[in-house]
Amino acid sequence: MSKPFYTVDVIGLPVAVIDYASAIAWVFEKALQDDCAYAVEAANTHVAALARHEKDFGEVMSKFDLICPDGMPLIWAINRALAKGKSVEEKEGSGHTCESVKLTGKLTDRVYGPTLMLKAIEASSENKKLKHFFLGGAQSTLDKLHQRFQKEYPASQITGSYSPPFGDWAEDEFERIREKIVESGANLIWIGLGCPKQERWIAAHKEQLPPGCYFGIGAAFAFHAGEVDQAPSWMQSIGMEWFYRLCKEPRRLWKRYFIYNLLFMWYRIFSY
Repeated sequence: MSKPFYTVDVIGLPVAVIDYASAIAWVFEKALQDDCAYAVEAANTHVAALARHEKDFGEVMSKFDLICPDGMPLIWAINRALAKGKSVEEKEGSGHTCESVKLTGKLTDRVYGPTLMLKAIEASSENKKLKHFFLGGAQSTLDKLHQRFQKEYPASQITGSYSPPFGDWAEDEFERIREKIVESGANLIWIGLGCPKQERWIAAHKEQLPPGCYFGIGAAFAFHAGEVDQAPSWMQSIGMEWFYRLCKEPRRLWKRYFIYNLLFMWYRIFSY
């Protein structure tokens, strides 16, 4: 049984003081418990600002069991709180205080969703009871993911995937998805429907979903399929990944980054 982890309030979002190893230990434990559905998010400034700005999305995020710090501004906010000795909340039966906090008193790296996915798939090769399912994206994207992971992590169990229809879904779509997850036997379900659709879907169906861990993973499928370039590591480390992605897809992403980055800054300033 893993020890409790701690959370810090970042503009109203309870973000875990956690690293990759602790997060993976937590999700593996919960996946193997086989008792209910657990919701996991790697949150960036967009998720945090949206949860604070829109009450209904805040309620969606309140149903998530583990919220990891994906964006560097969330890391900076957590470290600032730790440095000032602000109170942290202990969450029952979760990961443990990560090694970087034990050694340095602060987080030294974020838990980036796409990297969390890779590390979890790699680590799961040591336990055949851990099985993965991919939900979202085009079928061609899912085919590329299967090919890549079969080659790079042949011992890992990728037992199913499903490309749902674009646009509005029929009323029976949830049951179709649920049946596919059950048939696959998966307990680590990666959901790439885009934010906030994937988070809303997980929260709305959490009580009806088969047992396992459900991850809102955003653009990770496109990254790992080689369809979209990731920002260089140096840009990620200084919190400028958003700028790289904005330059690549300005028409699609300008609103997300311009509005929600400003909202995040606004709420941070006035949260003191």
